[in-house]
Amino acid sequence: MDRQKGIDVLFKPRSIAVIGASATMGKLGNDVLRNLIESGFEGRVYPVNPRGGEILGLKVHRSVSEIANNVDVAVIVIPAKYVLPAVEECGQKGVSALVIITAGFKEIGHEGQEAERKLVELAEKYEMVIQGPNCLGIINTSAPYNASFSAGTPGKGTIAFASQSGALMTGILDWSLMEKIGFSKFVSLGNKAHLNEADFVEAFGRDPDSTFILLYIESVVDGRKFMDACRKVVPTKPIFVVKSGVSVAGARAASSHTGSLAGSDTAYDVAFKQCGVQRANNMASLFDVAAVFDDMKLPSGNRVSIVTNAGGPGILTTDACDASGLEIAHLTSETIAYLKKNLPPAASVYNPIDALGTAQPEDYALCVEASLRDENVDSVIVLLTPQAMTKETETAQILVESHKKYPHKPLLAVFMGGNSMVYPRIVLTEGRIPIFDFPERAVHALAELYNYTVNRDSLKIESIPTFKVDKKKTTEIIERVRKDNRRVLLGSEAHAIAEAYGIPVARIRLATSSEEAKILADELGYPVVLKIASPDIIHKSDIGGIRIGLDTPQQVEEAFLQILDNAKTHMPNAMVYGVDVQEMAEKGKELIIGCSRDVQFGPLVMFGAGGIFVNYLKDISFRLAPMTRSDSGELIKETKMGSLLEGVRGEDPSDLVAIEDTILRISQLVTDFEEIVELDINPVFAYEKGKGVSAVDIKITIGG
Repeated sequence: MDRQKGIDVLFKPRSIAVIGASATMGKLGNDVLRNLIESGFEGRVYPVNPRGGEILGLKVHRSVSEIANNVDVAVIVIPAKYVLPAVEECGQKGVSALVIITAGFKEIGHEGQEAERKLVELAEKYEMVIQGPNCLGIINTSAPYNASFSAGTPGKGTIAFASQSGALMTGILDWSLMEKIGFSKFVSLGNKAHLNEADFVEAFGRDPDSTFILLYIESVVDGRKFMDACRKVVPTKPIFVVKSGVSVAGARAASSHTGSLAGSDTAYDVAFKQCGVQRANNMASLFDVAAVFDDMKLPSGNRVSIVTNAGGPGILTTDACDASGLEIAHLTSETIAYLKKNLPPAASVYNPIDALGTAQPEDYALCVEASLRDENVDSVIVLLTPQAMTKETETAQILVESHKKYPHKPLLAVFMGGNSMVYPRIVLTEGRIPIFDFPERAVHALAELYNYTVNRDSLKIESIPTFKVDKKKTTEIIERVRKDNRRVLLGSEAHAIAEAYGIPVARIRLATSSEEAKILADELGYPVVLKIASPDIIHKSDIGGIRIGLDTPQQVEEAFLQILDNAKTHMPNAMVYGVDVQEMAEKGKELIIGCSRDVQFGPLVMFGAGGIFVNYLKDISFRLAPMTRSDSGELIKETKMGSLLEGVRGEDPSDLVAIEDTILRISQLVTDFEEIVELDINPVFAYEKGKGVSAVDIKITIGG
């Protein structure tokens, strides 16, 4: 049984065994069994406990193997030391899916980690799937069943929610009951020993009862698998994620510019962007978006009409829209004329529409319905502040009726107040209109949904370009470096790999004597550059390890000796292989292209403004490899340097095709060779259109 078939059984079981069922109130085994029965599960329920007897009116089996019928799902709530034998027994019984609520596995250290590894081995041996261990359980409101120890069951809805934190889920569940937000699936991921977030994203994508996917994650088990799953699902269902925590790998010291400039969370941001996932900063904004989506259709555009009874909130909402990328709609002349005719003379009939503090429910209905009818309006935000003559509850009822008449456009309510808003909130919630206390939250939720439509439509099925390269030569160079017990390649070695992958480079050769340096300079042609060749000296200019613009053999000889002397003075313990002699490349716009390797997502490619100020300017952007041509184009456009490359103030544009090709060739290189953990080309000189690029200084580090 593959994982997706296993999850299908997990979502729609015909029978569930609770291993560790208890008659004692307050014990997990009692809570899970009670939730399962009270949730209305229509299949067979089998309590399992060695003592036997009866619990909550059901016969207790002493073991799973004692159950005469088939068991689809087993929920395990016994001490950790008994879990492995119980899992083995479930496998022998032919159980398809396990929910292991029990804690005490990898979260407690090496012993628990070893036990968790054995769990996975048993799952593979018996073709089972395992959710958990160390999880809250699972709730399916569509089945329905609640196989968790939660203090309640959420209402039925279309939101599928998976969380790495069980404690967070209990809080969300309690809150959702108060806010009347419904869920289709409620999944606690736990330790993710077997099933992980990617498995559930794919399953939610196929689930007809789920239309909106929310995730709370602290880490991703398999970055590529997660991205592939999201790419499949996002075209039909939004995926919103709250990602907390920072990776340990991201905190390591990095020797390359790319490694040091890529923050610990950069790879997650880039991965989400490339697979169309929307990232929320916190749980409140995550569920704001979910509430709007659950009750409304997606906005077809970003044009918003604002209806208010006070000027201040209207201005706040306008500012929030502008900051969030939403446009204040230009109402049609017909709508403006209609509003002028029917509203008091002092009212503002231009967007925002201010019906004044005296606005009655019928005034709101008039303004809201006019906005919903307007072809220039994609969504409507209604603001209400409690004033002496305001009828809050009646206005809420009017909005519900208006939404029923025009259900095709999102309608959000912002009722600003406290006690006076209790009953209006109930009316709006039951009428399936999202209600907010303040305009900024409503605007943010609407903007995120609009952004989803843009990202969804921009996702393209595009092939990964490949170039004819010399992998054999690259392999030979890397093997030679390994035999030399080095991780950092010499400049000549790094340039040779770049040449093998068709990247235009300024030619470079290694000299071990001043005489050899002069011969190489003659071959390359003057002027030349000399650089210290040492894997231990990363920043060569800091120790006087570079000399540029050398025009004669005498200058080359003097520079060769001076560079070696400087290296010996400043870094006497450095391993020095000689001095690199390099042709002097024609100056162009200075770029940096590099790569560092993320532990979850793999090669993270960087592009930006290069030169000596790269760490200070930080005009950079990132994408994960392998990359499409669209990825490389967007990577360039996201930087300020990208605008300069297009040509400014009459300047000719740079060779963007050659720059893209260079980025894509590097993407191919770091995808082909996982050994490359860091790569920097700084600077890359970019020339005018049709004249290409030249990689001047290349650094490559391989894994140990």
